[in-house]
Amino acid sequence: MAERVIMDGEAVRRALVRVSHEIRERGADRGDAVLIGLRTRGIPLAARLRHYLEEFTGESVALGRLDPSLYRDDLAVARPRLEPTDIPLDLTGRRVVLVDDVLYTGRTVRAALDALVDHGRPALVELAVLVDRGHRELPIRADYVGKNLPTSRDERVTVRLREVDGHDEVVVLGAARA
Repeated sequence: MAERVIMDGEAVRRALVRVSHEIRERGADRGDAVLIGLRTRGIPLAARLRHYLEEFTGESVALGRLDPSLYRDDLAVARPRLEPTDIPLDLTGRRVVLVDDVLYTGRTVRAALDALVDHGRPALVELAVLVDRGHRELPIRADYVGKNLPTSRDERVTVRLREVDGHDEVVVLGAARA
């Protein structure tokens, strides 16, 4: 499979800084915001966004992690390896920003929305993604996008992060074009 680098480490950093500014502009410094990273790579992305927000605002931002695997509609097929969910506070009345690496069909986000209900009733839920590749199967859209990346369904978008993979980049994997 051919691999094309779409974003290098610096492009990933710039996108996250920009997204954190956008989140801040919509009121993340009011003190009620909670960033919740979706497993696997949404978790370190949420931590980075939190770092930038705290750096810009001087205010503490709550951080959580969520594994929505048990709420997926394809659970019988997927057989996921579960990771811990850690949401350190009641979400009732708070502004929640779900953070994920790639938005594709929207099914992971739908599962995450179902899982959030177990932790309270947020006043607002927003979605931040590093890459939006299109091909939605559900009426879900991201509020904050690092990069819109139109792809074909036979391509795969892979996000590599230093916390998980040793370095930062976004690549598209697909059949080599003749």
